[in-house]
Amino acid sequence: SSMAAVGAMSGMAGQAVQGTVTRHLHEELQKSTEVTVAVAVIRTLTRAIQRSTATTVMGLEKDLHASTEELKRSYPTAISVSAASELFLRFVTRTTALDVSDFEALKQHLIDRGNKFAEISLASKAKIAELGERFLHGGCVVMVLGCSSVILNLLETAASKGKFFTVIVVESKPGTEGLRMYKALERANIQVTMILDAQVAHRLEEVDMVLIGAEAVVESGGIINKVGTYQMTLLAGVKGKPVYVAAESYKFSRLYPLHQRDLSMATEKVEIGSSELVVPLNDYTPPENITLLITDLGVLTPAAVSDQLIQLYQ
Repeated sequence: SSMAAVGAMSGMAGQAVQGTVTRHLHEELQKSTEVTVAVAVIRTLTRAIQRSTATTVMGLEKDLHASTEELKRSYPTAISVSAASELFLRFVTRTTALDVSDFEALKQHLIDRGNKFAEISLASKAKIAELGERFLHGGCVVMVLGCSSVILNLLETAASKGKFFTVIVVESKPGTEGLRMYKALERANIQVTMILDAQVAHRLEEVDMVLIGAEAVVESGGIINKVGTYQMTLLAGVKGKPVYVAAESYKFSRLYPLHQRDLSMATEKVEIGSSELVVPLNDYTPPENITLLITDLGVLTPAAVSDQLIQLYQ
């Protein structure tokens, strides 16, 4: 949820002095619990174009780049922020045959494209739910980790079509995401149970599929997601269970990690007895652990992600 994102991202911003753009991002996130970080970034950068006092194309581009850099500096470990910022720049400034002599018309065109990008991104969730609910068959058991609004929407869509299935929610420590997901599914009248992280292997034999969201989808077709995802997908592989990832295309990122250590991850302090541990909030899951990715661009194999990224960024 976006409110959880506000809290997490406030922590990521650390002691840095918040600029206007960062403050606007927080305002966008607080407007609605349904707004994802990426959509909030898109709206914030569109607002930056509107606010710009530049009178030339070069000046406007400079302002826009400065705004994206501020967001990246404020949240150096929030991969969804950098991915959305980069895609926004590509989408909004990918314009041809425009009359640059009419600067105000050009500026309005960029604002319109920014608003269009936000609309496309908001519609992604519904498209993913439509494609993803087909994977759920009657009486199946689904294991989920974390609290992904995309996964929740997919499961609610399947239930609304009269499909009966059971969900096993993994506690997903550190944090309360598992509990939030459990309560959301309960409210939706979906049959759900919650288990400890240590019970994943123990319960996998009764599961038909693992269904997870993603903080980012990287160039290899692997994902960055809530810590514990890598472990869960490894175990699913051993048990021969399919792993489906549901993620919006605006989470596609031009990162190419090979190891966990290749990524700068946000961390959280966790107290266990008298000890304090520093725990990463996310981990990296390689493409070989993933069966298919359910995206607004269609259902993709991990190998197809790099081709989609080339098209998104060209």
